[in-house]
Order: sequence, then C-alpha cells, then structure tokens
Amino acid sequence: MEILIVEDEKEIAQLINTCLTKEGFQCHVAHDGLSALEKAKTIQPDLIILDLMLPKLDGLEVCNRIRNSGVTKDPYILMLTAKGEEIDRVIGLSTGADDCLVKPFSPRELVARVRALLRRSMRHGGQDQIHETPHFILNLDEHTAIRQLDDGKQEELDLTALEFNLLAAFVNNQGKVWSRTQLIDKLWGADFFGDERVVDTHIRRLRKKIEPNPAQPSFIKTVVGVGYKFEDN
Repeated sequence: MEILIVEDEKEIAQLINTCLTKEGFQCHVAHDGLSALEKAKTIQPDLIILDLMLPKLDGLEVCNRIRNSGVTKDPYILMLTAKGEEIDRVIGLSTGADDCLVKPFSPRELVARVRALLRRSMRHGGQDQIHETPHFILNLDEHTAIRQLDDGKQEELDLTALEFNLLAAFVNNQGKVWSRTQLIDKLWGADFFGDERVVDTHIRRLRKKIEPNPAQPSFIKTVVGVGYKFEDN
C-alpha cells in the first residue's frame, strides 16, 4: 500500500513517514499543495494524508481537485487540521475527505485511522455477481456500474470505490430505509472514525453521478428524520 503524506511542517511529515514506514507502508512526501497534486498523479497512492493548511494550494483545494480529476485510482483521504474546530471537519468532509484527524495526534491513533481507511476497500471484494434494476447494472466482481438510459443507450458510471459500494448497498436492498449509522456499519463497520455526516457528502456526490436531476432525486430518496432509501421501479 502506498501513502502520500502532504505536510508542510517537515518534522511532522518525517514523524508520520517514520511511523507508517515501520508499519510496512510505502510512503512519499510532499510539502505543498501543487507538489501534492503532481505526486498524486504520478504515484497513484492508495491513501493521502493531507494537511489542511498548506502553501501554494490549501488542503481543501487539493482534496477537491483530486476528487474531480478522474484519476485511475481514487485514493482515500485523511485530512489533518490543527484547529480542532467542528467547522474544519465539516468543510473537509464536504470536499471529499474520508476522515479528519485533529492535531496533535498520537502515532497509534494515526496508524489506526490509516488501517481503518485502507480496510474499507476490502469489504466488498471477491463477489462474482451482477445485479440489475431497470436503470442500473452493477458487476460486483469487476466493480463496474452502468446506467441504462431511457432512450435505450447505456453509459458507464465513473464512481469511486466508496460510491460504488454505496450504490451496491442501495441496489441490493431496494426500498430499505437506511440510517446514517446503518450505512456506516455496512460500508465501514467498527473501523469507522469521524463524523457520521460524511454519509451525506457521499450521497450528494453519488446523486450528481446517477440522478437526471440531483436536486430532485429519482433514485436515492431522503426519508426525513430517518435517512435514505433507493427506489428504481
């Protein structure tokens, strides 16, 4: 597993590098936002540890650009913030970060967060199944998702690993109402750290990719006061 560490404070970057290298991860380091984007493109890391406050390009913009770059491997992003305020975590998650960690943190907690994120990609592997609804075809083995348009044509959806697993959970349980807690347990399990509102962020991102009109969703419906459900009848 390859990890890109993006931290402008060199002592902290070195500490993280040493800590994760001892755990068997292959680490790369960038000290500013622009270098981070270049290295992410070249390395295609499995996970990025991304500081919020960076020179040249801040962490929020780096995260946003990575999520919208159409990279071959969509990395998990663990955002670091020194402020520890609720608004920082919410903003970080809204731009596509998978988790946020507040400085100062212990090496043990950092390793736990990293391992938890990397285990997410393994939760839905090894299944050779195709699931269909009137508008979607999901191949769980190949991790491909196709939307069947009303004119009879098909388009392959460009989904991240988490978005694919989220759609698969919905497609396989049509009509079921999921709370945020249930979706977190389904997709991340006991390894989850962070704010459960990260679910809302990924729902919004998925809606943008599968809904004809994300503002008035046809497939992923909000159940007020409870959570979400998927319908494709």
